[in-house]
Amino acid sequence: MTADILPALTAEVRRAAHPRGGGCGHHPDAVLAEREDGTVVRHGDTVAKAHAPGTDLGEFSLRLGIAADLPEIFLAPLRSTPADLHGRSVTFWPYGTAVDPDTPDAAPWEAAATLLARLHQAPAPTGLPAMRGPLKAARAVQRLHAVRPHPAAASVLAAWAALPAWARAEAPMPSARSLCHGDLHLGQLVRHPADTGPWLLIDVDDLGLGEPAWDLARPAAWYGCGLLPPDEWARFLAAYRRAGGPGVPATGDPWPALDVPARALTVQTAARAVVKSVAAGRALDEVEQAVVDACARMARISPQLAQ
Repeated sequence: MTADILPALTAEVRRAAHPRGGGCGHHPDAVLAEREDGTVVRHGDTVAKAHAPGTDLGEFSLRLGIAADLPEIFLAPLRSTPADLHGRSVTFWPYGTAVDPDTPDAAPWEAAATLLARLHQAPAPTGLPAMRGPLKAARAVQRLHAVRPHPAAASVLAAWAALPAWARAEAPMPSARSLCHGDLHLGQLVRHPADTGPWLLIDVDDLGLGEPAWDLARPAAWYGCGLLPPDEWARFLAAYRRAGGPGVPATGDPWPALDVPARALTVQTAARAVVKSVAAGRALDEVEQAVVDACARMARISPQLAQ
């Protein structure tokens, strides 16, 4: 449970921030995230993350090494190897300023796209496993199966069933050709040094070899659902192309490459929305309903994708 790890993780981040002791009282602790798949605590300019239980240490060490080797793309860890804390892998990072969700007009779409393009062109270390994007989508659908029946579930599950096996993590990706982030959204960018430095990617948990279009799929899905304005999507896509990103053709229609990943991310988002609304005992909000409605449209018009 996350509650069990939190006090120990807080003590660890304090020690990492003050290796010679003292000074802790001048910097309040802050819990940045507390979920089953990761707990993140900040103390001063240092951040510690306890990763998901059962994380494969060998694979994760390869992923962490990529962040250390690509400091122009990823926020570099403070330590090159993860620590062990009550059986959980723990990493330590410098604090960076996150994207402000209250100022969407200032969202760094061009920076995100450029970082992705550079990542997709970077060399991958030998032995790196597949990126875990499809697996995360499959787990979201599994959690949907586990909650009590919901009126929206049928549309979400029908859209999921229409996807090809690789997008449901039931078969290898047909083109695992690039180093991919695996879970790209604006929450995965920070500025370092805080407030003044360049934007950098964070979170290597899902990093691996894969189809680069998957990393473009969440903004593509938002655009397709009417949640991302066309001009912001155009800025993102143009910046990715300018930087030579291989996930879509350099010119022309990008959607043949984006269609399946964008549908998969729409289903993942909708499944999470339904599970979240059930847990809170409330109706879907406007944004959640938009992605569920998109699933209903997908299920009606594209049953052939699963073939």
